[in-house]
Amino acid sequence: MSASAALARHPDRLLPAEPGVRAIARRLYDSVRDLPIVSPHGHVAARLLADDEPFPDPAALLVTPDHYVTRLLHASGVTLGALGVGRGPLPEEVARTVWRRVCAHWQVFRGTPVRYWLEMELGEIFGVEERPSAGNADAIYDQIAACLARDTHRPRALFDRFGIEVLATTDDPCDDLAAHARLTADPTFTGRVLPAFRPDRYLEAARPGWAAAVAHLGEVADTDTGGYGGWVRAMERRRAHFVEHGATSADHSHDDVGTEPLAQAEAERVYRAALTGDATPAECAALRRHMLLEMARMSCDDGLVMMLHPAVRRGHHGPTLATHGPDTGHDIPIRVEFTDALRPLLERFGTHPNLRLVLFTLDETTYSRELAPLAGFYPSVYLGAPWWFLDAPDAVLRFRAAVTETAGFTRTAGFIDDARGFCSIPARHDMSRRLDSGFLGRLVAEHRLDEDEAREIAADLVTRQPREVFNL
Repeated sequence: MSASAALARHPDRLLPAEPGVRAIARRLYDSVRDLPIVSPHGHVAARLLADDEPFPDPAALLVTPDHYVTRLLHASGVTLGALGVGRGPLPEEVARTVWRRVCAHWQVFRGTPVRYWLEMELGEIFGVEERPSAGNADAIYDQIAACLARDTHRPRALFDRFGIEVLATTDDPCDDLAAHARLTADPTFTGRVLPAFRPDRYLEAARPGWAAAVAHLGEVADTDTGGYGGWVRAMERRRAHFVEHGATSADHSHDDVGTEPLAQAEAERVYRAALTGDATPAECAALRRHMLLEMARMSCDDGLVMMLHPAVRRGHHGPTLATHGPDTGHDIPIRVEFTDALRPLLERFGTHPNLRLVLFTLDETTYSRELAPLAGFYPSVYLGAPWWFLDAPDAVLRFRAAVTETAGFTRTAGFIDDARGFCSIPARHDMSRRLDSGFLGRLVAEHRLDEDEAREIAADLVTRQPREVFNL
């Protein structure tokens, strides 16, 4: 095997190139590399760990559930159907063919965080030493498949191996949370897996199926949702159900973060019009913005941390959405405004002792102009880590540079991995730790921080801040 064909995992990867700064960054990284993983937001299903069944094959584990991987391949001419997206369990030969396609297109991941994550997964979890290619695809597939047949690579064993202290999932308000209950009741599982309340579909009155969804919400909550008041009570009851099952956060993702209030009578009128399909798109948006404000009020009452992940055009490609469903790689960021949109919420609840509001963005222009100043004043506001399209090395460093001088480190919420691919979790956290160590190392080298302070900050970003911000 030639040197160029080796799977590259340099010990100083992602650390600064300048030797003096790199030496400091290396020391900082060494101090946090083995700290536990605190994952307060992600998309791994609780039933994966509750069932603890072996992963079926390399493609099902590393490819089909991970839209970070599939979207780049789709852009290079590999259809989602050819990658098994949305097909459920794949026959062995189909799964092998999917894996061959990934390896044959390995070059499309060059320069992306996806390459970094996949290399770490392949090398550190499965012992792969060669860079994937069309020529070695079958050998690597067989090597991973052999690992997956062992008890050491079942979900719970990997959960322990990864050093995960707590893992939050993302769950529909109507979910009975049975898988979470099974994990809590199982004495053989010692980890913490917590649900998170995700009510988006029940707030978007303009979307098809909304009336049926809120009717089902009412049934599950044992509440009549034929009127606005019942809709609110149903949300409150389901939030209480989640709190009873260990939830500490609620997650919201809409086109914007508007929180303008409606008068009670107007909210009732628009709600009833929406149930019959007679509300205009503008009225439906106003109802959602009003209800988002209500969700902040509920967070002050029940203590659920309020996360806002706004400004993504979901299902940008209608034909793909119809064929393969949501979350399959065709969501595209849009512009967003925070300062005026959140003012009604923050004027009411921004200094409330029970509110913790974690703001994420895909619009980098908002970091220094809006988000850092908001977090630098309101005690309830924290800045979420770079997310989705921005969870990449240079974007993470731009985030730190844009917000630190205004908001410092303590107003950030620590790292979230937002992972759908289970095995990418440690790789994502490792990348964050390396990048923060590099950023802190530069501050030390420029005599803007002492090294003992930088070491403390590095540890806080990994463990203390996510624990405190997300009530973990």
